[in-house]
Amino acid sequence: MAAAGGSARSTVAHLLADELARAADTLVADLSPRLASPWPALTAGAGLQAPGLAALPPDRPMRREDIRSAAAVRQSAHGAWAVLTDAREWHAAPLDLPAEPAAWYQLAAAGGWQALLADTSHPAAHDLIESRCSGAPSLTRTWCALPFSVPVLCAQSTAAGIQALQQAVMVLNAEDMPLHRTVVVLAATADGRPPAVVRAAATMLSVRAAAVIHLPYDPDIRANGLHAQPSRIRTRTRHAAGELATAVLAAAREAFGDPLPDAPQPATRPLSAPALSV
Repeated sequence: MAAAGGSARSTVAHLLADELARAADTLVADLSPRLASPWPALTAGAGLQAPGLAALPPDRPMRREDIRSAAAVRQSAHGAWAVLTDAREWHAAPLDLPAEPAAWYQLAAAGGWQALLADTSHPAAHDLIESRCSGAPSLTRTWCALPFSVPVLCAQSTAAGIQALQQAVMVLNAEDMPLHRTVVVLAATADGRPPAVVRAAATMLSVRAAAVIHLPYDPDIRANGLHAQPSRIRTRTRHAAGELATAVLAAAREAFGDPLPDAPQPATRPLSAPALSV
């Protein structure tokens, strides 16, 4: 999640999925609208053809093989992982996807995946304040309440990115969100040492969050985004991604136990937001 757009959420999800594929059968769920998301172009452009979320109709039960066949499979150096996105042509009508996090948890569990990476699209701090003012449930809080969830809070490693991050952390703290198991990722936008304001913020956050990970600038990711060739991604980028995966798993084990208990089985009846019911 992030406080603002352009915070490297999708890049972080991609790199984290590459690393988690070592340890678990992993699914990335794309929660952004199709024409605002990089994931459909990745699945189409990389030859990862799959019918996507449109193949999962809300009005009938789905078998595990139906759900898994809807996901595109991405190969990494450490194994394969899956992506569920709206893979249709640009001119297709938008899908009516549920905002309710439990629907996505239910879908991932029914598909048999062990780890769900949700690439969210809502601004976390705004969502929490809006929830406070309206009395409606917060998406951010509901995602964090799912079994064994570890929030990953992304920001650009710039003065503006740090300002948005610090404001988000202030809101998360005021709303009693689980900062103790939140992993912060600071994504660099250029080579060189992080600015002083970024280093200072990282030092302060390191005592409040589970971990602070610096994701270095990578020219191939900058040029090609999610289409970057694994062989061309810098070693230090891979090292940072490994640190991120280690931090996420450590935060989960610290909060919930080591080894992690069995996750609760979701209900099989349709949810109140039935677009992805099982």
